[in-house]
Amino acid sequence: MDMNLKGRVAVVSGSTGGIGFATARELALLGATVAINGRTQARVDAAIAKLKSEVKGAELLSAPGDLSNAAGADAIIAAVPQADILVNNAGIFEPKGFFDIPDEDWTRFFEINVLSGIRLSRHYTPGMVKKGWGRVVFISSESGLHIPAEMVHYGMTKTAQLAVSRGLAETVAGTGVTVNAVLPGPTLSEGVEVFMRQMAAGQTNPDLQQMGRDFIREHRSSSLLKRLASNEEVANMIAYVCSPAASATSGAALRVDGGVVKSIA
Repeated sequence: MDMNLKGRVAVVSGSTGGIGFATARELALLGATVAINGRTQARVDAAIAKLKSEVKGAELLSAPGDLSNAAGADAIIAAVPQADILVNNAGIFEPKGFFDIPDEDWTRFFEINVLSGIRLSRHYTPGMVKKGWGRVVFISSESGLHIPAEMVHYGMTKTAQLAVSRGLAETVAGTGVTVNAVLPGPTLSEGVEVFMRQMAAGQTNPDLQQMGRDFIREHRSSSLLKRLASNEEVANMIAYVCSPAASATSGAALRVDGGVVKSIA
């Protein structure tokens, strides 16, 4: 199975922590030159230093940019004009009741979770088509299929990513460029860890793994794993989709949801 990415350049948005960082690490291990993106230069520098300590000989690029606006996407593109692999991972979430979500939040979530990937894909994909090889991956969520009542605005953006991913795959059909969406389920990402620590305010050394199992039991009872996934488990799927081995997979919505979605298709 060909997983060699030597000589390929990968841009991973939102890669200073969580699933994005784990994905950047896996792609670097496979030989890719990986552009690290975060909102600030300081966060990018810290992530690059950590990756270099974990992956011997890692080839890394600095690509800071706040993807809540077009200028952030432009900054990434200026730092890395061309890429062979694009992982649209940047995203935000926030539990909030539907009737409490103002227009500003709907716009902010759409801008970061959806438009950021559209802007980067619009720039990088034509270059991939010209070369005859490329990988574009949107990091969606099982919440795009099972809209969570506690954060409808988040679920809406994840459904939108599925539509964009499939539409772009249709657009570049037959070019050697594949476009797919990966749908993680509940994952112990940086953001989820912060959220759980806030929930456990006042507790000394809270057991995050047990809190994760409790969350799954109470809110995602259809899970077959019965636990939160790790960032690395999700990154393994993303890295595979980015590799030459996944050459016949395009236009797909690939679930890494631990069986939360009760469907055989």
